[in-house]
Amino acid sequence: MLVIVAPGQGAQTPGFLNPWLELDGAADRLRQWSSVAGLDLVRYGTEASEEEIKDTAVAQPLLVAAGLLTAGVLFADGPAPSELVGALAGHSVGEITAAALAGVLTPEDALTFVRERSLGMADAAARTATGMAAVLGGDPEVVAAKFAEHGVTAANNNGGGQLVAAGTLEQLAALKADPPAGARLIPLKVAGAFHTEHMAPGVERLAKLAPTLSAADPLVTYVSNKDGEVVDSGAEVLARLVAQVSNPVRWDLCMETLQQLGATAVIELSPAGTLTNLVKRNVKGVATLALKTPADLDKARELVAEHGGQENDA
Repeated sequence: MLVIVAPGQGAQTPGFLNPWLELDGAADRLRQWSSVAGLDLVRYGTEASEEEIKDTAVAQPLLVAAGLLTAGVLFADGPAPSELVGALAGHSVGEITAAALAGVLTPEDALTFVRERSLGMADAAARTATGMAAVLGGDPEVVAAKFAEHGVTAANNNGGGQLVAAGTLEQLAALKADPPAGARLIPLKVAGAFHTEHMAPGVERLAKLAPTLSAADPLVTYVSNKDGEVVDSGAEVLARLVAQVSNPVRWDLCMETLQQLGATAVIELSPAGTLTNLVKRNVKGVATLALKTPADLDKARELVAEHGGQENDA
């Protein structure tokens, strides 16, 4: 069974869309989406600096557009993804990409949604000095106890003992000074404590937008960050995308579900690498491919031909 996954914020690198925009029609498609996103996605994907694309209001629309663009190229000459893909999942903002590929949202509505999401989260991050840090290793119970002691939230559980702590800068400093035994902390270059209560203003903003969008039921099995469960209602997918902004990402549970569903191959859309590395470490016996540039398309299409087409439960 073929699975397509879409990465979250932090996966972007300067100029990562340059080779994709050399393909016929790609730049035109990105320009059309730029008008919806309110950003020059072509410039941000090709010429902008690392600092520019680290901005939440830029990174999130850029990632969704990149995922949709590269999926469109991958499936351009064959059946629609709904006929080939057994399941879809995305990490954080990547869930919006997955929702669009599943047919829940149109590409235009997905970009409208992610624009509001990014602006709402950027605004929320500006209100309080917050941040995030990766926490690697350590006994899970000891790590959880230290998180509770210092008031930080496990904003992401990426499996294999890889957590992301989020909270105020003071809380994170206290955790760094008194870390869980056996764990290593790595500060993350993000604007705020995403997927925590600090993002509540972003939820409010999206809750106002959601009723203006039309959400169709998924055409492909859609695995949710909330709890790793398969969601077959478009309205429920949209509601979860709204709430997700201030709730933890359980990528560990998503990977468990993909394994239970019978995944045999996972392709990660550009800018790829992060999620395929997590899948390699946590889901044994599954072929993986990071679709980084058009040079990876032949191998990706071989995986689609070999593993695609299994009937899914959506």
